[in-house]
Amino acid sequence: MAQRPIFSPDPSKCPYVRVVNVDFQWHPGFAKSQLQKSIESLHDAAEKLGIAPILEISGKSTSRLGVSLSAFNLKLITPNGSSISVECAYQGSKVFRNGGPFSDLYFVESSRAAKKDLRLTTSGTLIRFDYFGKVFPAEPKTAFYDWLYVKALWQNDPDLARELARFGGFSDIVFNPKRSFNCQARAAALFVALSQNQLLNQEILEDKDHYLELVDDTGFFPIR
Repeated sequence: MAQRPIFSPDPSKCPYVRVVNVDFQWHPGFAKSQLQKSIESLHDAAEKLGIAPILEISGKSTSRLGVSLSAFNLKLITPNGSSISVECAYQGSKVFRNGGPFSDLYFVESSRAAKKDLRLTTSGTLIRFDYFGKVFPAEPKTAFYDWLYVKALWQNDPDLARELARFGGFSDIVFNPKRSFNCQARAAALFVALSQNQLLNQEILEDKDHYLELVDDTGFFPIR
């Protein structure tokens, strides 16, 4: 048995995302076929808890939409007009005590190559993020990643929120909260909830300070 979280939009209250940890049958192995069996088991178990339908957001998803929304694949338009993946934007914006941001990672050959760059593990403590001059604090931990992901979804199609709202929840089979904290499934749920509350628009997403003030006012990101 294993456990993974399911993230559901909750526009009724902060923090706008409801998290349900679901126990399910894990199928050993990291081959795509095995992971897809685990995804099916996870979704079946969640359905028994009343959460359905669920969209798996990862490169292992059986849904074309789910694969396209993976942070490795989802494209973000930068201030200079370039198109880069959310993952490359996240990794390349990290600033450590002994180096960074490594903005060359924005344009490496793949998102996987950006994530595995050795400088990300040999440059000391993460202290902030710097994305084309927009500086985000390292705390709260998910603020910057969520902003990138939500911004990318909005840029691709603001109406995508309606399509995603058809789902009762979102999963990411490779996300383990014991090992990491950022999750594309959680960010997708946040995007839906904020959209339903009419808390997203171009001004908010272009103005980083406005965005942080908005989510702080609602209690989502306690800025410190």
